[in-house]
Amino acid sequence: MSETQTVRTRFAPSPTGYLHIGGARTALFNWLFSRHNKGEFVLRVEDTDQLRSTEESTNAILDAMKWLGLDWDDGPYFQAERVSTHREMVQKLIDEGKAYYCVCTPAELEDKRKKALAEGRKPKYDGTCRDKNLGKKENSVVRFKTSSLGMTIVDDLIKGTVTFNNDELDDLIIERSDGYPTYNFAVVVDDADMGITHVIRGDDHLNNTPRQILLYDALGYEIPYFAHVPMILGADKARLSKRHGATSVMAYKEMGYLPEALVNYLVRLGWSHGDQEIFTSEELIDYFTLEAVGKSAAVFNPEKLLWLNQHYIKESTGEKLAQKARAFFENLDVDASDMQYLQKVVSDLRTRSKTLVDMAASGAFYFKDEIDYDEKAADTFLKIEYAGHLEAVAETLPSVGEFTKEGIETFLRNIAETRETKLKFIAQPLRVALTGKTVSPGIDEVMITLGKDKIVRRIRRALDYMKG
Repeated sequence: MSETQTVRTRFAPSPTGYLHIGGARTALFNWLFSRHNKGEFVLRVEDTDQLRSTEESTNAILDAMKWLGLDWDDGPYFQAERVSTHREMVQKLIDEGKAYYCVCTPAELEDKRKKALAEGRKPKYDGTCRDKNLGKKENSVVRFKTSSLGMTIVDDLIKGTVTFNNDELDDLIIERSDGYPTYNFAVVVDDADMGITHVIRGDDHLNNTPRQILLYDALGYEIPYFAHVPMILGADKARLSKRHGATSVMAYKEMGYLPEALVNYLVRLGWSHGDQEIFTSEELIDYFTLEAVGKSAAVFNPEKLLWLNQHYIKESTGEKLAQKARAFFENLDVDASDMQYLQKVVSDLRTRSKTLVDMAASGAFYFKDEIDYDEKAADTFLKIEYAGHLEAVAETLPSVGEFTKEGIETFLRNIAETRETKLKFIAQPLRVALTGKTVSPGIDEVMITLGKDKIVRRIRRALDYMKG
């Protein structure tokens, strides 16, 4: 790569399911590397698996990318639309004697595999059709003539130098019997055509890399830089899977996580910048380098992600948080369309909410005309002995001039003194009357957000409940 060449990275998911955590981190690393180097980020959908690829999965992946804020400069390209180009390149290799048609059946290949294993040999294709100069036939595939001499060296930007003996590699299939290219071939052609300079991907692809390098050479393409990112493990050090918790990016959206929190968490799975834990998007772009990506597998810690999410909720502005939280409130069948009111609500709740689901569940009472009383709370504090205290609040509240935290605190203390009782015997019955619960944001915050009219109505309803 020349010094003047523009860095181009890519993310190339297969649309056979949702965007999972590992794929999202790969996309993020590619995005950050291109942004850091003022390059370009390409999105390519690898949909040549006609049996498993679906439009629904494609849309789900694109939605997840947009939610995470991983915008692309080029694409999305669809690999299935490029099959004619792949076939041209297959034919080029056949014409140059670098590939050949193979008619060995699956049953014959399985017999060869078993025989090789029984004889202590590596179970690779034995080259039966390699020199027969066969033409295309029904159910034939095309194989690449892999040299068995020498070594292929991968100068990996994360793992360092990795060497593969070519005699360990077999004549891989580059075109299936249905005329579609295999992954290893299509990815080489597409990356070369799209000018990809850096291939950053999971280290489960490392064993594919020597095969792909040989294909780059055979096709006369410039070989890109490779960087293989260590995998993500669960707490038990097994590969991350559903049994460790949600693995779909959009599942985290549905659980009430903020995209900033998930991005911040994913980038720290294998990358670091000193001891810093929390980053703005601008800082990530500034600081991100492949040299700072670790060589060891990262362990997914749901508690750490939850802690980060709580931080980002706490630090969000009321307007931004209200926009993101609205759908979660409306999922509870409340009308959260008044955005000014919703901003006040989320501002009350943000310091005590770990997720937007938590926020909506704990704050639904703000929107209801008739709230449900927690049974234990009602039994404890909506007792007739507290009725006089609540009556006093309802009677005198309309005359309170300074409806601020300080003004409300003074108002409630004055009632407690007048009625010769402790403040908690005013505040807790009032809290249950207004929220239905014994735990809520500060009673002064709740009162300011609800406003005098709603407060009085709720107290009157609580008094009716107390009087039976």
